[in-house]
Amino acid sequence: MSRLDRYSLPLSTTSDLAAERYQAGIDLLLSLWPGAAQTLDEAIAADPDFALAYAARARLHAIRAEVTEARAKIAKAMDLVARNGTERERSHVEVVSFAIMGQAPKALAGALAHTDRWPRDIVILSLPLGAFGLFAFSGMANHNQARVDLCERHARHFEADDWWFLNYRGWAHGENGNIQLGRSLTQRSLEVRRHNVNAAHAVAHVLYEAGANDEAEVVISNWLPEYDKSGILHSHIAWHAALIALERGDTDRALEVYQEHVAPSVSLGVPINVVSDTSSFLWRMQAYGYTVPAGMWDAAATYASGYFKQAGFAFADFHMALVAAATGDKVALDQRIDALIALVEAGNLPAGSVVPEICRAALAFAEEDYGRCAAILEPVAGDVVRIGGSGAQREIVEDTLLVSLMRSGEAAKARALLDKRLHRRPSPRDTLWLNRLRAA
Repeated sequence: MSRLDRYSLPLSTTSDLAAERYQAGIDLLLSLWPGAAQTLDEAIAADPDFALAYAARARLHAIRAEVTEARAKIAKAMDLVARNGTERERSHVEVVSFAIMGQAPKALAGALAHTDRWPRDIVILSLPLGAFGLFAFSGMANHNQARVDLCERHARHFEADDWWFLNYRGWAHGENGNIQLGRSLTQRSLEVRRHNVNAAHAVAHVLYEAGANDEAEVVISNWLPEYDKSGILHSHIAWHAALIALERGDTDRALEVYQEHVAPSVSLGVPINVVSDTSSFLWRMQAYGYTVPAGMWDAAATYASGYFKQAGFAFADFHMALVAAATGDKVALDQRIDALIALVEAGNLPAGSVVPEICRAALAFAEEDYGRCAAILEPVAGDVVRIGGSGAQREIVEDTLLVSLMRSGEAAKARALLDKRLHRRPSPRDTLWLNRLRAA
């Protein structure tokens, strides 16, 4: 007799312990809370033939960038589910396998088809969602709207206080510009399940988009101490606190947070977060006119040198370009740009030509050729969304354009961009810049 998960979906295991440990492990996995690995291992130990437990464990390995282990676990799951899985479980494992094996278009198509039949299978529904989900990294220009559409299509299948769905629905709306709805949903998700890293992360983002820096700082400072430093997003949520301080012009506080939580020497996050958070923080600090302390860029570059050596992962490519530009590694940056152009010409870079262009712009900015930087960025600014990540992460491109406009004497264009940004959200930094331009 099969057991049921929290959403009343049958599980092909005869072990009550395996089913219970699996459900607990899924909740930890989807809230990114420490303990998921041990809990899912306990499910496997209770039933060594439980395919979905292996698939979930593979997914966690993949999130942690443990590629070899992820592929081994998903291969085991594929073997088991072929022998004793239901139709849903076979589809579930196949979609996870596509994602782990780097077949993103198949994974996205499979996830959408799967959730049309089994919308409450939240492991699969989670795959297209989030800042690093299949939609975000699909190269689509409208991935923010696609996430909203997916959530709204399936909203009727979830209870009003479902902590998991509240969060991802809120994230989707917040990133798509409906800040009020995004804020209410994500904050409710965090209330229902406080030990939910994805909800704390989403609240930080939606408060950032609302310009509610004081509230965001309180949320982060109250919540982060409960989350172990080994947690996947610990350093990234601290990065949000560093950005809040930087926006206020409090560089001492910003650097304190960076050195305690974000720097490569202290962060226990996964490589994509460490590379993007370190490079984007230091780049912002420098672009805003502050001095980056000696050695910080070199430390970021040393860490980054071990990862993302091959061009083709657009979000990583841009942040690797920031590191190379800031440290004067023009050879590495030129090689990456050439590789990206070749991928575009071959039709093998979903995000398209915006990727090599923003990498070229980074080099121009670092070389203090602000007119050229602005000329490169202005035509492609609307396509930056295609590299994925969050709005807060991508805003660094617009910041670079804005500073380039100010420094190249394009005051009218800079004022127009600042005015547009300030109509979207309050910002003490943007207000200061606009007042300076008006006074000039």
